[in-house]
Amino acid sequence: MNLILLQPDDFIAPDRVCLRGRRQQHIQQVHRANPGDRLRVGLEGGEIGTGEVVSLGTDTLELKVALDTPPPAALPLTLVLALPRPKVLKRVLQQVTAMGVKKLYLVNAYRVEKSYWQTPWLSADKIGEQCRLGLEQAVDTQMPHIETRKRFKPFVEDELPGIAAATEKLVAHPVAARPCPVDKPGPTTLAVGPEGGFIPYEVEKLTEAGFSAVHLGPRILRVETALPVLLGRLLPARG
Repeated sequence: MNLILLQPDDFIAPDRVCLRGRRQQHIQQVHRANPGDRLRVGLEGGEIGTGEVVSLGTDTLELKVALDTPPPAALPLTLVLALPRPKVLKRVLQQVTAMGVKKLYLVNAYRVEKSYWQTPWLSADKIGEQCRLGLEQAVDTQMPHIETRKRFKPFVEDELPGIAAATEKLVAHPVAARPCPVDKPGPTTLAVGPEGGFIPYEVEKLTEAGFSAVHLGPRILRVETALPVLLGRLLPARG
């Protein structure tokens, strides 16, 4: 936990917070903080600053906080991702949040099993839980905006052109002819398929929507491996 992420209801005074549970335990057991020690803190949706330990209790901890630094800039990228397996989804949400993605659409695809859409990890509270872990890792406070779309064709035909307007449109595809570009100068919309990639029909629909297919080389990578590589290649100097 590189940042203690604060919530509005943690505040007991304008410059004082009281923490319980996971964050309080982490500060005491991992940071081994004592009164007077300073930690890096940030208000979810707000600024970053410092928190000075004021008091330690059995199950509570108080910090005096000063927030004066804006969070890091968001990546200029919208991610369209075929819904991964639930176990992978948790890791992916942490990864993309830590890397600065602020717009994410989880979509259906032919190779996405129907059972994936029933996972409790798609609930708002579970998604928020994983995203907060990503923010704590990356020292960020801005939660990503995440939406789900269960119907691929209507989404690509009716919504995606507007979402991706005025951006570089790319779809990662293992057998594409063009390698993934490096360090794109402007906003990008990136579509990433499930394990094994989008099927040809889906790539065709994305191409009709203005997307260009790109690859990462001859090796087919798992989604949780491909995503950081793609983001690092496209926007290595940002985030």
